[in-house]
Amino acid sequence: MTAVCVMVLGTTSGAGKSWVTTALCRYYARQGLKVAPFKAQNMSNNARVVKGPTVEDRFAAGPPQGETAPQGGSDPRQRWSVGAEIGSAQYFQSLAANAEPDVRMNPLLLKPEADTRSQVVLLGQVNLTLSDMPWRGRSLHVWPEIAAALDALRAENDVVVIEGAGSPAEINLHGSDIVNMRVARHAQARCLLVTDIDRGGAFAHLYGTWALLPADEQTLIRGFVLNKFRGDASLLAPAPQMLQDLTGIPTVATLPMWWQHGLPEEDGVFDDKTRASGAVQKTIAVIAYPRISNLDEFQPLKNVPGVRLVWARTPAECVGADWIVLPGSKATAADLEWLRAQGLDRAVTDHAAAGGAVMGVCGGLQMLGEALIDPHQIDGNAPGLGLLPLVTQFELQKTVRHAQSRFGTLSGPWAALSGVEVTGYEIHHGHTSQHPAMAAGGQLAVEVLPGLAWQADNGCEGGNKGNVLGVYLHGLFEDPRVLQALFGATAPNMDHVFDGLADFIETHFDAGVLDQLVKP
Repeated sequence: MTAVCVMVLGTTSGAGKSWVTTALCRYYARQGLKVAPFKAQNMSNNARVVKGPTVEDRFAAGPPQGETAPQGGSDPRQRWSVGAEIGSAQYFQSLAANAEPDVRMNPLLLKPEADTRSQVVLLGQVNLTLSDMPWRGRSLHVWPEIAAALDALRAENDVVVIEGAGSPAEINLHGSDIVNMRVARHAQARCLLVTDIDRGGAFAHLYGTWALLPADEQTLIRGFVLNKFRGDASLLAPAPQMLQDLTGIPTVATLPMWWQHGLPEEDGVFDDKTRASGAVQKTIAVIAYPRISNLDEFQPLKNVPGVRLVWARTPAECVGADWIVLPGSKATAADLEWLRAQGLDRAVTDHAAAGGAVMGVCGGLQMLGEALIDPHQIDGNAPGLGLLPLVTQFELQKTVRHAQSRFGTLSGPWAALSGVEVTGYEIHHGHTSQHPAMAAGGQLAVEVLPGLAWQADNGCEGGNKGNVLGVYLHGLFEDPRVLQALFGATAPNMDHVFDGLADFIETHFDAGVLDQLVKP
């Protein structure tokens, strides 16, 4: 079996590559084909836990370069039993394809820690050597792994749907490309080029991107796609035909603007486009600090009737909120410093003192404690917000694993979670525990989910109403049992979302185009 490869390229970041790729995965899976997604390199702080490669696969030629020994042993093979990371987009694309998520679907993940620095995750595991390597120097080292991952998926599937990154026509990066046209050439992929017509200049973007590609790469593009169109499509004429006359490539789809497709946004927050369905019954403010991670896990809250989701960057945006949520962070100490600079620390503590519900998830949990201690210079030392009597020490070893547990007895606004069984995942550096001096003084953290969640007891300032909850478990709001307990409602499940995406492209692509793309 050698899969046909269909590749979705974009004229810019945000053109719509991720959701079109997801839609194609479900469309082809519904045709009875065995489908897998692939993105060679993803830059995102939104990640999911999947099974890692087998020991035999990864260590046949010795330990991979740059990988550190695991905590509790010198054999690095032990680390593979706890899980691996891929970008959230490829995780959801694999579910749309009815495939098991696999590190080969996103062999290289870059997780930005600052404007000029990223943590490099190769085949699901942090690689310190690559993380310290200059950007352009990495391609020579990682391309063999990327090509091998793609070839393995091609050997096991009928169709591989590949997502590009940014634009394939960044001429300053073309020589070191490992994610766009180098992948397309390697797979001889049938490529679609997507543009965001809502931004303006769509035909110039399409033509300019095509014109900057070498002739052998131009021939791989099979169709142009106009995304996020508002209005009467007949008014586009004669531009699509003029573009085809210039390039030889037809415009094969005009996709209408569609805000509420239900797929988690990979790279941004929704701001003014986030509205409650029906009358607002609860407003939830999620603090949107610069290095927010796993923001996609809050997508279900957008789909719960009566819930209004606000991405808060100022204290004013927290006013009137029923809940304030501190989400995950890829740079906890730095984001905590930013939070204080904006005055959001006072907004959170005042909200808690007034009895308002506060939840911290992963890095947000760490911020709610008394202190961040960093003996290994991983993230940074910092005083916490002091709403939970906990202390976090960052460790060299990263925790990456699935988790399943059951809440104990909770109080206050979180009491509805008592006894609820939950599933999710952990991705974090650091170990969080009771602050010993505060415990000696009678201020205790109540462990309401073993090793994963804490509430303050009645002796803790700011938490004396049971209103402050910290959890390490990502994906809490993706669990329908949690939504039912907290809101008495559920959000549409992802299969419903994937089918809606497939229906949408089937309706708006020219007849026969999608099937023609995968013909041998």
